[in-house]
Amino acid sequence: MNLIAKFEIRDREKFPTQGAFVFAPNHYSEIDPVVMGMVAWKLGRLPRFMAKGSLFTIPVIGYLLTKSGQIPVQRGGSMRGSEPVRAAERLVENGQMLVVYPEGTLTRDPDMWPMRGKTGAVRVALEQNIPVVPAAHWGTQGVMPRYSKKISLFPRKHITVKIGDPVDLDRFRGRSLDSATLAEATTAVMDAITALLEDIREEKAPTKRWNPAEHDQKETGRFEA
Repeated sequence: MNLIAKFEIRDREKFPTQGAFVFAPNHYSEIDPVVMGMVAWKLGRLPRFMAKGSLFTIPVIGYLLTKSGQIPVQRGGSMRGSEPVRAAERLVENGQMLVVYPEGTLTRDPDMWPMRGKTGAVRVALEQNIPVVPAAHWGTQGVMPRYSKKISLFPRKHITVKIGDPVDLDRFRGRSLDSATLAEATTAVMDAITALLEDIREEKAPTKRWNPAEHDQKETGRFEA
């Protein structure tokens, strides 16, 4: 990755150097986990990810994912079952970080702005009483465009990453984690991520965040389908 791209990490001092937290970036390329995993590594942390549950059934790959502490989630990004909850508890006990893409899949927004978020990131943060640190990156599409299976090796790309302040979730702590509370908290996280991306791109995001359901798009798979 260092040969493929140069990383410019802004506000790196806002990235927690110790303790458990949820790291919440935007998502628009299938290589994003590698990119943000590199960022975490460069900043001195070993990332854990929420990964599709189906990957854990693949021989060898599933074993490696389990042994490296990755957390299985069901298709669509939901944390069904007790294993994700237990895994999140272990992360907190061990003071580890967890990378969660709040969008749950690659954004469907035509201009690759963050779309409507899912509640997994804030659910973990509120249940485990840990912070959510937002982040945004831009330039990854030069390495691998959205839904492409090909990596562009040359010329070397420039990827800009901006780390944000922890999202203020204090007003949600202690409340019942019903759908309304989780949706409101998720909106706060998505607002923070979007603001970071606006700063990187030096553009304003659409006033209304993209919602796949309003455009007859599936929650999973290629959005063109």
